[in-house]
Amino acid sequence: MNLYQISYGATDPSLRDRATFPYIFRTVQSDEANYFAISKLLRHFGWTWVGIITSDDMSGEEEHHSLAKYLSREGVCIEFTIRIKTNIKHTMKPKQHEMTIKRSSTSVIILSGTASTMFVTELPIMNSVLQEKTLILSSNWGNNDFIIGYAMDIFNCSLVFVPRYHYDLGTPEMSRFLEDLGFSKFPNDKLIEDIFIIFYLCLSKDQNKNDLYQYIYFQTLHNCTGQERITDLPYFSCETNSPRVHLAVDIMSQALHEMLFIKESIQYPYKYQIPRSQCSDNCPPGFRKAPKPGAQSCCYVCVPCSEGEISNTTDSESCIQCPDMEWPNEKKIQCIAKLEEFLSYSDDVISIIFSFISVFFLLITGEILGVFIKHCNTPIVRANNRGLSFLLLVSIKLSFLSVFLFLGRPVDITCMLRIITFGITFSIAVSSLLAKTIMVCVAFKATKPGSSWRKWLGVKLSNSVVLFCSSIQIIICMTWLAISPPFQELDIHTSPGTIIIQCNEGSAIGFYSVIGYMGLLAAVSFVLAFLARSLPDSFNEAKYITFSMLLFCSVWITMIPAYLSTKGKNTVCVEIFAILTSSAGLLACIFLPKCYTILLRPGVNMKSNLLRSKSHFSYFLDQHEAPPVSTMVRRSLAAELQLPSLKLAGYAHLAYGMLDNAAYSADHTYIIVLVFKYFLWQFRCKQTIGHPHTSVKTM
Repeated sequence: MNLYQISYGATDPSLRDRATFPYIFRTVQSDEANYFAISKLLRHFGWTWVGIITSDDMSGEEEHHSLAKYLSREGVCIEFTIRIKTNIKHTMKPKQHEMTIKRSSTSVIILSGTASTMFVTELPIMNSVLQEKTLILSSNWGNNDFIIGYAMDIFNCSLVFVPRYHYDLGTPEMSRFLEDLGFSKFPNDKLIEDIFIIFYLCLSKDQNKNDLYQYIYFQTLHNCTGQERITDLPYFSCETNSPRVHLAVDIMSQALHEMLFIKESIQYPYKYQIPRSQCSDNCPPGFRKAPKPGAQSCCYVCVPCSEGEISNTTDSESCIQCPDMEWPNEKKIQCIAKLEEFLSYSDDVISIIFSFISVFFLLITGEILGVFIKHCNTPIVRANNRGLSFLLLVSIKLSFLSVFLFLGRPVDITCMLRIITFGITFSIAVSSLLAKTIMVCVAFKATKPGSSWRKWLGVKLSNSVVLFCSSIQIIICMTWLAISPPFQELDIHTSPGTIIIQCNEGSAIGFYSVIGYMGLLAAVSFVLAFLARSLPDSFNEAKYITFSMLLFCSVWITMIPAYLSTKGKNTVCVEIFAILTSSAGLLACIFLPKCYTILLRPGVNMKSNLLRSKSHFSYFLDQHEAPPVSTMVRRSLAAELQLPSLKLAGYAHLAYGMLDNAAYSADHTYIIVLVFKYFLWQFRCKQTIGHPHTSVKTM
C-alpha cells in the first residue's frame, strides 16, 4: 500500500530491517538497547551465571534469543531457562519450575517476554525460591505497574529497567496545549474520549461504548461540564516530550557530569553485600581460567600460570609470557629481572675460599723459588737442573694465578684467557718434568764409554724438549682462538628465573684438544718416570715425577665427567678445583722433598757427604756446566771394582776435582777415567803389600 506508519510503542528489533519494513518508523528505541543494558549491568556486578524466566510465546522466544546473544558477548552464561505459558488452557508446572530454581546455583534471574497476568499468577507459587534470588525485569515489565504490584513480595528489591520517554522541560507552548486538551474541545478524538470515560466517567456520543463500559466496570456515566482538565489527573506527571536539540545537549552534559563526578562522591550509608552469581570463583592474579570438561564457558577452574608467565588481572583468560631477560615474581603477577648467576666475589663464599687457597699456594711457590735461588749452588739444586726447576716453579705460579680468571663476571677476554692461559702454563710445567725424566733416562744410558747416548747429554736436549712440547700447545690454542674462540654466553634456559653468565668454549674440539694434549704429555711423563724410578741415584726425581703425574692424571680424568654433568658456576668450581689440585700436587711432589733436605737437613746437601753415598749427582750439575760424565764414571768404576765409596774417597779426591771442573769432551772422559784407574791401582797396591810399586795389575 506504500503507506508510512509511525509507531510510538513498537520495540521489536526486527522492525529495523528496512528491506522488509521500508515504511514503518518508530519514536522509541528497539528492545536491543534493553538487552545491551542488561548485559552491561550483569558484567558490572560480575554476575556471569544467570537464569531466565520468559513467556512461552513468540515474543518470549525472540527476546530470549536476542538476550542470550548479548549475554554471551559479555561472557555471561545462562544456567537454565523457564518458559511459562501465557494461555490458561495449557497445564502449568509450578512445582517443576520451583525445583529447577531450587537446584540452581545462580543468584540472579532475568524476567523477559510478554508481561501478562497469566505469567504473574504462576510466580507466587514459586515465592519461596524467588525471594532468595535477585530479579532483573526488562523494560516490558517496567512499564506495567499493575503487573508488578500484583506480586510485590516477589518483585521487592528487584532491578527494573524503565524507559524514560518524557523529560520535564515545561515549555509555555506545551503547557498551554495540555491545558486546552479536553473532551469538549476535541470531541472526535477517540483517545481523549476513552481517557475521559475512564477517569472522569463522562458520557460519549457512542451509546454502545457507554453501555459496554457500565457493564464491565459497574460504573454510572454522566455528562461532563467541560471544565475537566487532563492535567488534573493523578497519573499525569506534567512532563512533556520535546524534540528540541537542546534536549540531547542537556542529556549529554548530565551523563558526563555523572560519569566524572557523581560516581566518586557517592556514599553508601549501608554496608550491603552485592549478591554473587558465578559458576566458579574468580581467578586471582597469577592464575588463569581453564575450562571444565563438558561445562559452559563460565564454569572453569583456576590454574596457576606456567613457568615464565604472569597474569595481573582477575579472571585472566590466558597468561602473559615474560621477556627472555625477566621472570615472574613469587605471586606471578609481575615480571622482574632475572637473577644473574656467576662465581661472584661478593655473593659466593666459595670464591673467597678459592682466592685464599690460590694466594696461599702462590706465596708457598714464591717461598720455594726463593729457597732455590738462595741455594742455587748447592748440589741438590744443581743436580736436578736448576734452570728447569726455576721454569717449573714459574709455571706453577702462573697456574695458581690463572684461578683468578675464573672468578667474577665472565667477559669475552677472560673467557679466552681462562683455559688457554692454564693450558699453556701447565704444558710448560709438564714439559719441564718430561725433560727432567728424559735426561735421567739418557744419563744412565750413557754411562758406558763409547755409548751413542752421550751425544744427547747436555742442556740443549732439555731445552728442546720444553720448547717443542710447549709450542705444540701454543699452536693448538692460537688455532682455537682464530677459528672459534670462547665467548660470554647468557644461559636463560637451564635454570628457571636465573641468567647463568658463563663461558662458551666456542669450539668443543679446541677445548678438548687443549685438555687432551696436556693429558698426553702427562701420560708420557708418567710412563717414562715410572720406568726410571728404580735407577740408583741420590737425587733421582723419577719417583716424585711418577707420583705427581699420577695425581695430575687422576684429577683431570675425574674432572671431565664432573665438568660435563654440571652447569653454571658449579662448572667453574670444578675447573678451579682441578687447577688448584693438580698444581698443588706438582708443587708438593717435586719440591717439598728438596726443600726438606735443603732447610731441615743441610748436612746431606754437601759434596763431602755425597762422596760417601753409593751414588752422587743424578745426571748433570747445571745447565751451564759440562755433562755429568763424572757421576756416571764414578758409579761405573765403583760397581766394577766392587769397592765401597768410602774407601775411594781419599784417593779419588783429586780425580773428583778434575771431573767437577773440567770441560768435557769424549776424549777428556777417557783421560779422566785412566787417571781415576791409576788412583785405584795405587789403592790396591797398598792393600796388598803396603807399597805402591808391588804387584802391579794391568788395568
